[in-house]
Amino acid sequence: MKKKGLVIMLLSIILFTGCTVVRIDTTNIDNIISVVLSKKNTLYNRVGKGYKYYVPRGVTYIDTTELNDKLYSNGNYYYLYIDAVSYYHKVKVNYKENPDAYYSKKIKANGKEGYLEIQKQKNGKYVIEFVYNYAKIEAMVDEKSINEVVLNASYILSTVKFNNKVIKLMLNENYFTNKEEKYDIFADKNNNSSNSHLVEYEEDNKGND
Repeated sequence: MKKKGLVIMLLSIILFTGCTVVRIDTTNIDNIISVVLSKKNTLYNRVGKGYKYYVPRGVTYIDTTELNDKLYSNGNYYYLYIDAVSYYHKVKVNYKENPDAYYSKKIKANGKEGYLEIQKQKNGKYVIEFVYNYAKIEAMVDEKSINEVVLNASYILSTVKFNNKVIKLMLNENYFTNKEEKYDIFADKNNNSSNSHLVEYEEDNKGND
């Protein structure tokens, strides 16, 4: 079984983009995000208020709270945050790579920007914070799941598309005015404590699934 699992891990995943077939080495995070984010993908199968995106095969949509979607795959929960405000105002990413992180990289691909940061937690889990294309995915996973989650997150974030008319209408109606959480995921990363919030959320919800 171990040998079979190793073979599966070493096999390339095929990404279909129009008529182009691209093989992805899923054992390397740099290669995953470089290949997936560099391709223009117009697929979508999930539509929200002012946005839409593609949920990859094997990933299940669970529910939506305002502009936050909860997804699930292979034992891991993905928390997708759509930053319509930053999109509308074309806010730039302010991120400095963190040499102390398990993985930290600022991303510029296909005319869009973001970053991927992975931090090991005291509980032995790893918090993935992936920002790209005015959206963010967070997940807390075991080390063995990191590459799979990064791959799925790359697909999702690269396919996020915004509806300008709907977002403009939402802003004009002060849709965001009374929200407890301000949608500003492109703010200075040094002042962003989302990792700790995710850990607390996961710990509080243990055993509730």
